[in-house]
Parts: sequence; structure tokens; C-alpha cells
Amino acid sequence: MNKGFRQSQSTLHTWSGLLLGWVLFLVFLCGTIAFWREGLNRYMRPELARVEQPMTVLAGAQAFLQTKAPDAKSWSITMPNTRIPGSQVFWQPQPKEGEEPTRGRRGRGDTRALIGEDGQVVEARETRGGEFFYRFHFDLYYMPVIWARWLVGAAAMMMLVAILSGIVTHKKIFRDFFTLRRQKGQRSWLDGHNASAVLALPFHLMITYTGLVTLMAMLMPWAILANYTDRDKLSDALFPSSAEVERAGQPTPLVKLTSLVLDAERRLGVPAGFIQVSEPGDASARVTVNAASSATLSSRTASVTYNGTNGALVWQSPPSGPAATTSGVMIGLHAGRFADITLRWIYFLCGAAGTLMVASGLVLWTVKRREKLPDPSRPHLGFHIVERLNVAVIGGFPFAIACMFWANRLLPVAMKDRADWEVHTLFIGWGLALVFVLVRRPALSWVALLGATGVLLAALPFYNLLRFNQNLLTPLRTGDLLPAGVDISLLIIAAAFVAVARRVASYKTGQAKRRSRRHADPQTGLMLEPAE
Repeated sequence: MNKGFRQSQSTLHTWSGLLLGWVLFLVFLCGTIAFWREGLNRYMRPELARVEQPMTVLAGAQAFLQTKAPDAKSWSITMPNTRIPGSQVFWQPQPKEGEEPTRGRRGRGDTRALIGEDGQVVEARETRGGEFFYRFHFDLYYMPVIWARWLVGAAAMMMLVAILSGIVTHKKIFRDFFTLRRQKGQRSWLDGHNASAVLALPFHLMITYTGLVTLMAMLMPWAILANYTDRDKLSDALFPSSAEVERAGQPTPLVKLTSLVLDAERRLGVPAGFIQVSEPGDASARVTVNAASSATLSSRTASVTYNGTNGALVWQSPPSGPAATTSGVMIGLHAGRFADITLRWIYFLCGAAGTLMVASGLVLWTVKRREKLPDPSRPHLGFHIVERLNVAVIGGFPFAIACMFWANRLLPVAMKDRADWEVHTLFIGWGLALVFVLVRRPALSWVALLGATGVLLAALPFYNLLRFNQNLLTPLRTGDLLPAGVDISLLIIAAAFVAVARRVASYKTGQAKRRSRRHADPQTGLMLEPAE
């Protein structure tokens, strides 16, 4: 009975990990990169300097908006800090006669700007930076968001099933974690898969379950529909805010936002993260200050609202209920915005282990199936598809990311739709990798793609040194360690890719030599391995 149960769990583990394994690899890889999205936002805009005085930036943002959009419906200002380079400002124009006001704080290219550390507008290159990886890991790209989230949600559910069934299947999994047999074919892949899985098993369970929680309103809407027939009431319960105001038509100067933010931080007990100004320059103006999500474990942060003309406090968000608090903590755990530098590295390394776990599991499937084929030299069509998809996704997507980094450096700064073309370059590079995989043998494709990725990533820091005059002594002199830290990380990752490429090449060469030294037994006619 026990043996039959474990065998059934093994089958469940195999197919739940394989069917959407390539989507899981993309989600894990991009989600892991997204733990450093603020740093990549800065790294991919080398024109930006680190912010030392956030209030100087805020004052500059207010001065710019009062000149650029004094009669706007609303302003939105992100507070900068040492992680966030500069302040993104958005403004919503007054709706025309009979037009409904739009929602959301993201503006078009003509209704947004970036304020630098000196309080002035910065003409930095247009890029999505680390935000692309954050959005891609649950919204994907080139497809409707709702479809993408259903696909990612299904993949996350399969991931949870694969983790739980894997724990049941591998009864010696913790002992095997300390065993890594090299050059043993299938056994070596299984050891690597076990090690990467057990190393961060609590993290894998946490990140998968909390990822499902972030999509719970879509995946499991029944409780919401039973309790909230009106979605506006649900929004008010989850995201309480002060009442909306109408423009009075009486021009009145707006108070200094710096003084309101200082008072809000005192009341909230944490730094401010986002500021919303409704009806600026009018007697009915309101200023709402939200706490920074990086300052609390819960993603549902508190806020306070002030009268924009005299600075009087008019509203403060009530304490969250148990359900909203639990949801906010789950989402906060998943995003990891609260983490300091040490914990962020732990998140990143555990995410890298999860990425390797998915990749090694996909490769292990082909290794095991090849040994069971009647003629391993002539596999069937299904095996061909899985094997080449493994190379195209596991080897091709990192290559495409390297292409995107180079596009960020090489595309003209003033190019129209530059940020979009950075992303297009990623998918063009991925498409070229897929074509290469289809026309070449998998053994050669693995080596070529892994090696090319390593070379592209390793060359990027040297290009930065020549183009932007960045070197390892500069951060020691200025105290700005972020650009050098990213460059050093890229060199380490590049070395890992090159090492794996060399390992794969030497293993395939050794296999070819062993095959060439085989000989037929004169009595049985069977092919025999050479004597050691």
C-alpha cells in the first residue's frame, strides 16, 4: 500500500513538474531577478545619481508640478531613497466636459517625469529596468494580462503539487542532500535536483503558496462574491481612503509637501513611500501620504490625509482587520520589499536554488526517458520536443536577458519607444536561440547558448568601464556601491555560465570518445564498453 502510494506520488511529481515546467522556470528566474528590481532600475539608467536628500527631491518635484500641471486633477509622487534613484511624478489632467476621470497613477509619456537627486528633471534613458522582470513573472508579455495570470496561477498550483509530492516521493531526500555524485549521468542530475530542492525547501513552499495568495481573488473568487456584491465595497475594505473631493474653483496655494511628509512619517512611524495630491492649487486640495511598503512586512500600508491648503489632518487609515492583515503579510513575504540587504541576498540565493531545481527537474526527465527508449539514438517526436524546449527555455532565455542588457546600453538614448524595444530585443534574441536549437543538435546548442550568455554578461562590466568611466575604485571613493555591485554580480554569474558550458562540452566529448571505443562481442554481437 505504501509503495503504491509513493509510486503514484512519483508520477504526480513528474507530470506536474513537466507540463508547465517551462513557465515555472521563467517565473522563478524573473521573480528572482525582481528581488533587485530597484537596483536594476538604477543600473539600467546610468545617468542617475544616488539620492542622498529625499526632501530636496520632493521639493523639486512639487516645484516642477506646480509649473507643469498646476490645474491637474491629481499628482502622484513616489518618494526616493537610497534604493530608488529619483522620484517618478505623474499627473492626471482635468477631464473634459462629459468625460469620466481615469484611474491609476501611471501616466503617459507626456504626463510623467523623473526628478533627480538635485531636484531637477533628469533626461535619463527610457527603460523598464527591473520593473520588466517583476511584471513578467506574473503578467508575462504579448498576451492579455488575465490569460497570463491564469497561466501563471495554474503553473504555481502545479509547482505546489510538485513540491509536496516530491517530499513524499524522495523518502531519503535529506540524506541525499549531502550526496553529490559527479559524472554519474542520471544519478548526478537527481543529486543536483535534490540538493537545490532541499537547500531552500521552506522558501520554495513559502514563495509558491504566497504567490497563489496574490492571485486568490482571481483563482478563488467565491468567498468574495458571497460577501461583496459590490466591488467598490471590497476595494474600500482592502484599501481604505479618504473621501474624494470636488474642485471648488477657488485658487489657493498648496502647502509645502515636505512639511506634510515629515509630519506623516512621525504619525505613521515609518518613512513615506507615495504621495497623492487631489485637486492641487484649489481650496479643496487634499494630500494623502502612504507609508513605504519597504518599511513594513505587510504590503497593505497605512496612510494619512491632510487639507492641502492649511496642512490640517483630516483622515487617518483605520487598523486593518485580521483577513486584510493576513493577506498583506502574505503578499509582503512574497515580494520581500521589507528585506534589508542581508535578507534580500537570502531571498535571491533561495530563488536561484528554486530556478536550478526547476531546470534540473526538466533536464532529469529527458535523461531518465532517454535511458528507457528502445533506441536512444532515435528518440520519438515527443522526446525531441521536450529536449529542444529544455534547451530553448533553460539555455535560451538567459541568453535573451543578456541581449536585453546590451540593448539597454547600445540603443540610442533618444530613440522613440526605446523601453519597448529593449523588451523586443529580449524576445528577438530568444527567438534566434529557438531557431538555433531547432537546426542544431541539443549537445551543441547547450554549449553555444550557455557560453554565449556567459561571454555577453562578462563583457558588460568592461563596456561600462569604457563608456561611463566606472571602475571599482569609484564606489569606494563616492560610497555608491550599487553599480559596482551589479557589475561584480554579473561577472560571477557569467563565470558560472561559462563553467557549466565547459562542463557540458567536456561531458559530451567524453561520451563521444566512449562510443567510438565500443566494440562488438564476437560471440553475442552486443556492443561492449571499453575496459577501464
